[in-house]
Amino acid sequence: MDQTALMLLLCLCSSALSDELRLVAGRSRCGGRLEKKNRGDWKPVTDWNWNLTSAAGACGQLHCGSVVSSRRDEDGKVEIVCSDSVRLVQGTNRCSGRLEVKTNQSWSSVCEKDFDLQDAEVVCREISCGPPSVHQGALYGEAEAPVGSREFLCEGSESALLNCSSRKSSGRNSCSPGQAVGLTCSDDIRLVGEASRCAGRLEMKYQEEWRPVAVWDRYWDMNSAAAVCAELDCGSAVSARNSEEASERPVWWIRSDCLQSGSALKNCLPDDENSDRSHQLICSDSVRLVQGTNRCSGRLEVKTNQSWSSVCEKDFDLQDAEVVCKEISCGPPSVHQGALYGKAEAPVGSREFLCEGSESALLNCSSRKSSGRNSCSPGQAVGLTCSDQDDIRLVGEASRCAGRLEMKYQEEWRPVDVWDRYWDMNSAAAVCAELDCGSAVSARTSEEASERPVWFIFPDCLQSGSALKNCLPCDATSDQSHEIICSGLLVEPLIFLSSSTDGVSTGRKQGSELLIGSHFSIMCSIRPQYEGGSFQLIFSTSNYTQNQTLPAVNHSALFLFSAAGHAHQGTYRCVYHVYVFSYNFSSISQPLNLTVSGKLMESMRKSSASVSASPTALIIRLVVVLLGMLGSVLVLYFKARRNQKSGPENNHHDEGSRAEGSLEEETAV
Repeated sequence: MDQTALMLLLCLCSSALSDELRLVAGRSRCGGRLEKKNRGDWKPVTDWNWNLTSAAGACGQLHCGSVVSSRRDEDGKVEIVCSDSVRLVQGTNRCSGRLEVKTNQSWSSVCEKDFDLQDAEVVCREISCGPPSVHQGALYGEAEAPVGSREFLCEGSESALLNCSSRKSSGRNSCSPGQAVGLTCSDDIRLVGEASRCAGRLEMKYQEEWRPVAVWDRYWDMNSAAAVCAELDCGSAVSARNSEEASERPVWWIRSDCLQSGSALKNCLPDDENSDRSHQLICSDSVRLVQGTNRCSGRLEVKTNQSWSSVCEKDFDLQDAEVVCKEISCGPPSVHQGALYGKAEAPVGSREFLCEGSESALLNCSSRKSSGRNSCSPGQAVGLTCSDQDDIRLVGEASRCAGRLEMKYQEEWRPVDVWDRYWDMNSAAAVCAELDCGSAVSARTSEEASERPVWFIFPDCLQSGSALKNCLPCDATSDQSHEIICSGLLVEPLIFLSSSTDGVSTGRKQGSELLIGSHFSIMCSIRPQYEGGSFQLIFSTSNYTQNQTLPAVNHSALFLFSAAGHAHQGTYRCVYHVYVFSYNFSSISQPLNLTVSGKLMESMRKSSASVSASPTALIIRLVVVLLGMLGSVLVLYFKARRNQKSGPENNHHDEGSRAEGSLEEETAV
């Protein structure tokens, strides 16, 4: 054996030894204090993250069936009790799975026809789960033969299945593996105090006792509430808040790490504590969004007749989407289309909603049976994305990305106060990202002259990676607030093009065209936020980049250019620079794509031809008029000469005819 193989073998042996477990100081080998063997020594297991899921794993490793209970003492030592007679395997959680019973040191399944509701009640109670909700065959995989070897005759009040009467099953040889009992026990959590089972104070059953649940406030947020709503099969979370009682009373205290790890609340291991806090939830019992990226997105499912089904895309419009987003306390819809969040199982499209948009819940809308029930494929199930509510903001400065941090909770805006030792640049960066304001530039804590109401946030909520808007604040007073400056301080500048031939056009178009030889200018401007600053005009082509800078005057700058040529073709951008809050900030505009064409010279030639043609026409018309006038003068001249030659004797006779002739001549002329 070479050295590498030897080292691998030693590692495997060491791992096997370190995972060896046992239970000591208990009533049976399947109950007591949990110890682990490590390097030959047995030591108690101390794990503050220990929960019922961990205990179930230990019971399985000890071949002891399902976990019945588990607890930690003050030193962190773990004690567990496992059932040595029954277990649920291959389930989705510790309270579901295929039922197996231990007889003669071996585990075997139970035939469905040898098991009834009373038997199921005993099993669920024995493993510290709620009453049975489903028990039928082939739910959790097929069992190995033999099955159906024993028929149980429980009355329902027994504490363990093996305490029930039983008899040999008559169907031992006729029970197939597909008929092995699958059992689902209900959860040990509930909401009480309201008319609906999906709203009220959160309570948990542990060690046969129902108590309110108290979770460390800094981790109890809308994400935790959404997980509980899903666990109760109650749709999406609508609201969550912390309430204070008049006095302290016993509660089941849950370590927040359990929820943050993604474990179901029913699998968390509670501690016996006193508290005046409780958690109130409201879930939607009719709609939910599943497989989304956050609680405000996912594939839409509607609950009818106690079952969830998707909605066909063609049976859902914008008004329907507005109602759903409002119902689950999210912002208005931004996207609703099919196949966004995975394919749904058929049937879909069974109901067409006819919302007007003002209803408070989807099931309050008018509806009708969908005409496309059989023609709607799984890929056409509605996926919905609601925008997040704007529940945080920065105020007091010219930009929405700088100022004092405030939060809206219970319809009231207040400054946010977070423990200073946790308020750092990482926290500020999370807020800037949440506001879509870029990265954090600075963060500081300021003190006011006097205390005033604030929303107090436990810092671990931010440290856990949860968005601030999902943290549940406490009502408090403080003289401190938090000032943040984000890199996205400036609005986007605008870029405009104007020329001597084509007027003014905005650079927000895909492109702008200039005629060659025309004069043009590019203006950069920005909405007034801060005084001063400068504009940098960046010109780029595929081969090179140039830039020039002008000071900002009245929040704008004008860049002038002489006759446009092909060298001016390319992409232009305006960059605004300003120094404020002891930092340099900049913001860049959308691109202006400029092209230059050769149509101007042709236009000028046509114009010149038109101008040159006009004087010629005038001259011709003038010559015609002058010739006409000259002809009239000559006619009058020759008539006068003729009258002089005719003599005085004809004067009297000729006067009348001259007058008549003159009229004709004048008329002719």
